Amino acid sequence: MIKILITGANGQLGQSLLHLPDPEKVIDWLATDYPDPDITDRNQVETYIARSKPDFLVNCAAYTAVDQAEKEPGKAMSINGNGPGILAGACRKAGIPFIHISTDYVFAGRGCIPYLESDPVDPASVYGKSKLEGELEVIKSGSGIIVRTSWLYSEYGKNFLLTMLRLGAERESLGIVMDQVGSPTYAGDLAKGIVTMIRQIHKGDFHIDRPVIYHFCNAGVASWYDFASTIMRITGLNCKIKPIRTEEYPLPASRPAFSVMDTRKFSRDFNFDMPYWQDSMKICLENVQLQK
Repeated sequence: MIKILITGANGQLGQSLLHLPDPEKVIDWLATDYPDPDITDRNQVETYIARSKPDFLVNCAAYTAVDQAEKEPGKAMSINGNGPGILAGACRKAGIPFIHISTDYVFAGRGCIPYLESDPVDPASVYGKSKLEGELEVIKSGSGIIVRTSWLYSEYGKNFLLTMLRLGAERESLGIVMDQVGSPTYAGDLAKGIVTMIRQIHKGDFHIDRPVIYHFCNAGVASWYDFASTIMRITGLNCKIKPIRTEEYPLPASRPAFSVMDTRKFSRDFNFDMPYWQDSMKICLENVQLQK
């Protein structure tokens, strides 16, 4: 058995990990969320890890209110910046691999070529800066795997896909931003990728002896307008999606205009084929219907 501790297990990625099929019964999930433990409290974290003795720790805990972070920079920095460093340090002390989830928001989004893991970072929002600080703290700890993802959605929690399903059933039309481009990523696929990585490391097929960064997002590129239009088309919702520019829908936090990431490093190291975003979205939509 592989005992995996999840922090932030009530979020959409945490829930996607917990609902992942495990036909061989080799995964023993230990699901935790705030306040037990509080990832910003070093003593709590070290005590929890010493007591539970996991084989791996996956940090899904994060302050994800992108716009609210502009008003609460201290809280965002504490959870997204300091917390990952505390977790990484505790895992290194306990001798267990640490996996931390980060974001495309660490990039400025002014490019037009998919970002490599080695490309310069330049976040434009408090949220992005706090997530970058978390990456730097993990790297400073000397141990940990950072997985950047983008435009995450699932059957669980709050996300763009579920919001579009709700609004699409309530309204005749919606204006959706068409000049921000990225890769919608199904949390179920990211969960599979994380477990694939864990199993290969656990078996000794892959060794990581220093901090490393990976990009993980579904294949393909879309704007938020494309994403919303595809949801309406597949579900048959009678809601017209109208393209608008970013300046027509002002928000407190800046978003990257282009945040497509190159995922070849993850695919190569773990022999993982990235599913196309529309294929995965159809699976998610089917699962949402089954839950009703």
